Amino acid sequence: MIKIGITGQAGFVGTHLFETLKLKNDVQTIPFEDSFWNSNETLDAFVSSCNVIVHLAAMNRHESMEVLYNTNVQLVNDLVGSLERCDSKARVLFSSSIQETRGNLYGDSKKEGRRLFNEWANRTEGSFGGLLIPNVFGPFGRPNYNSVVATFCHKMTHHETPTIIQDGELNLIYVGELVDEIYQLACAETVVDCKEIAATSTMKVSEILSFLEVCRAEYLEKGIIPSLISNVEVQLFNTFRCAMDIKGHYPVMLTKHTDPRGSFVETIRLGVGGQVSFSTTVPGITRGNHFHTRKIERFCVIKGKALIQLRRIGTDEVLDFYLDGENPSYVDMPIWYTHNIKNIGEEELYTMFWINEFYNENDPDTYFEEV
Repeated sequence: MIKIGITGQAGFVGTHLFETLKLKNDVQTIPFEDSFWNSNETLDAFVSSCNVIVHLAAMNRHESMEVLYNTNVQLVNDLVGSLERCDSKARVLFSSSIQETRGNLYGDSKKEGRRLFNEWANRTEGSFGGLLIPNVFGPFGRPNYNSVVATFCHKMTHHETPTIIQDGELNLIYVGELVDEIYQLACAETVVDCKEIAATSTMKVSEILSFLEVCRAEYLEKGIIPSLISNVEVQLFNTFRCAMDIKGHYPVMLTKHTDPRGSFVETIRLGVGGQVSFSTTVPGITRGNHFHTRKIERFCVIKGKALIQLRRIGTDEVLDFYLDGENPSYVDMPIWYTHNIKNIGEEELYTMFWINEFYNENDPDTYFEEV
C-alpha cells in the first residue's frame, strides 16, 4: 500500500488528485491541510506518514511577482526542512511548469524549487522527480487564476463576455490525464529528475472560445448535446457543464404536446451517440448513489414524481431537484457529482436515461458513494 500525501490538496489539481487516489485500491491518501505549514510538528507528522509526497502547493498569481516568487521558494524550503528533520525516504514529485523557460518570476520560482529539491535528493540520496507540466484545464478550476478555460467557462455561464487578450496556441492537458500521469509516477520503481509531461491537445485560444460558444448556444440555451468529435471536446464540454449554476439551471422543463390520442415529449437532441435506457421505479425506492468522472448523463422523468439529488464529491452540500411527469423535465449529471433518483410519489416512476457511452463492464466509470 502506497501512502501518498499532497501539499496543496485543496487546490485545483490537488482536489482532483486526492479524490482520484481515493478510488485506487493500492493507495492510502494522507490528508494535508494548509495550516500544516504553520507548525513544524504538524508538517513533520504529515511527512513522516508518507511514502510519496506530491508537492503542488504554490501561488500561481499575485499582484506582486516578488511575493509570488518568495512564497513558492519558501514552501519548497519548508518541505525540504521537514524531510531532513524526519530523515524521510519518501519520493517527492514536484509540480513545475513549462513556464520555467519563459523568463518570468513564476517560472523562475518553479525552476529554483526544482533545484532545491535536487540538492536535497543529492545530499540525502532521496528520490525526487520534477514534472514540467503544460497548461492544465478541467472542472472546478478557479476563473482568472487557474486557466483561460476556467475563465471562459465561468464568464459564459454567468452572463459575462469573455475576451481574448492574446490569441496564442496552447499546449493543453486535461486534469484527469495529468492525475493519471502523477499516479503512474508515484507507483513507478524509478523516477527521473526532470520529466516533461506531454500535452494531450493543442488549441488556439480563439478555438477554445469558439467551441465554448457552441456549448453555450446549443447546450445552455437549447438543451442540445453538441457534437463532440474528440476527447478534448468532451473534456471541454464537461468543464463547461461544471461551471454552470447547477441549482439555478435544473430541472429543465420540456415541451409537452397533447391531443386526443395522448401526449408527446421530445426528451433529448443529440450531436453525439450513446445509449438510451428506460426504467420503472416503485414508490419509495432510490436508484443510483454513484458518480462518473467522464460520462455525460441525463435523467428525464416522464411519469410519476421524483427527487433527484446531487452532491459534489468532497463536499457536503446536497442539491435537491423535484420532478413531476405531469410536466416532463430533466436533470443532467455533472461529472464528479454523486447522484440518485427516488420515487417520492404513489405510482410507478418512469424515467428515461441517456449516457454518451455504451456501458463497458471492464471500464464502467461508475463509483458508488451515497449522496
